[in-house]
Amino acid sequence: MNDQGPRTIADLLGSAPLSNWGKWGPDDEVGSLNYLTPSEVLRGVASVVSGEVFTLQTPVGIPAEAGEPVWPDRSRAVRTQVVDESSFVRGDKETPSSGHHWADDKIEMFLQGSTQYDALGHVWYDDQIWNGYSADTTIGGLSKASVLPIGQRGVAGRGVLIDMARHRGKAVLDRGEAFDHEDLLEAAAAQGVVVEKHDILMIRTGWIGSYYSRTREDFYQDWTEPGLVYSRELVSWFKNLEIPNLVTDTMANERSRDPGTEIEIPLHSALMRNLGIAMTELCLLEDLADACAEDNRWTFLYTAAPLKVAGASGAPVNPVVIR
Repeated sequence: MNDQGPRTIADLLGSAPLSNWGKWGPDDEVGSLNYLTPSEVLRGVASVVSGEVFTLQTPVGIPAEAGEPVWPDRSRAVRTQVVDESSFVRGDKETPSSGHHWADDKIEMFLQGSTQYDALGHVWYDDQIWNGYSADTTIGGLSKASVLPIGQRGVAGRGVLIDMARHRGKAVLDRGEAFDHEDLLEAAAAQGVVVEKHDILMIRTGWIGSYYSRTREDFYQDWTEPGLVYSRELVSWFKNLEIPNLVTDTMANERSRDPGTEIEIPLHSALMRNLGIAMTELCLLEDLADACAEDNRWTFLYTAAPLKVAGASGAPVNPVVIR
């Protein structure tokens, strides 16, 4: 790390960062998802050819030792059986006159402990979240820019998948392996696809998919995910293309730390906090990528809606892609 270089997000992004604050009015809470107008939804529908359906969420509450992948300082989901046949056998539950029995259960989990949407107010710096709202609005729960408005709105549009792992001839990118928008454009050209204005940009690194074929210890060793790295040029590319939603198969949608400065997740601030781009993380993209590679069709209808959790900084989601 250069001792003379930037030490904070504010240092790295500069005094005049690229921004969409105010673009959709002072009360906006969904940011760049505003680009997904009805005509954009129809553009996504027009990309459906075969009618194949893919769901992208990682399974939750897996009882096996490995469990599901979560950010290193978060615990895995715990599903608890509350009622089942044993409840009636023991006499804890009385069989009603109709004669039916039932099962009931509950789950305890981090709201960002599975495939999920970040709220636009999830990450901030300099005491302001998305659209200039005060960081004080996050105290006790997000009263502004929570995940609820995204859940209420829903997301639908043309998705385009860029398979960086396949492009680089790998099943999964290496720890900390970096790429930028120029690399994305090179991979897109090799796939024969063009990233268009208002596309929902999806990037496969193979990272989350690899969790299920390696040991948990190996997966978390020397933790640094592969992914996009910050530059003003990259942020400008996202801004000019008016990308509404970034979707990846990593937990942070970017390299865990900025190379050189070691500043953590700067794109969360540059893209989400400043441009209002929705972030969908921790997706399983293996089956979708295989299907796209088989017939060389990399665009489709992407749909999603996170759980409508009031005041939450994120919420689980099971995105549905239709090819």
